[in-house]
Amino acid sequence: MVDRRVRILMVKFGDGYEAAMMKLARAFSEAGFEVIYTELQDPRAIVNSAIQESVDHIGVTTLPGTDIRSFSTLMELLRKEGADHVRITAGGFLDEESIPKIKAMGVVEFFPRGTTYDELIDWAIHNIKATEE
Repeated sequence: MVDRRVRILMVKFGDGYEAAMMKLARAFSEAGFEVIYTELQDPRAIVNSAIQESVDHIGVTTLPGTDIRSFSTLMELLRKEGADHVRITAGGFLDEESIPKIKAMGVVEFFPRGTTYDELIDWAIHNIKATEE
């Protein structure tokens, strides 16, 4: 049995929205999750951070102009590094036709703009588990 808080790495693809990201990180922290927030956007740097921090999950905020190929690269790098147990969710700005594409790449859930913090946290409580280190 794992006896530690769930660790979530919060990242974003795109620029801006730092204040909103910090509010989201704070909400998850107050809900009992250990949150690591980074400004890194390069998939290799994100994977390296995920491994170094022993995270259980990566939450990606997609901002206007996000290139969905970044998700494919992220998933591929996690597999190559033996960290494919780290699941990924995404949310934010993404056109409707891209959502099934990122899910096919391995993103477990997409939360559209307007999803409340309570909805996100409820999903996380029921779907993200701490992994053994």
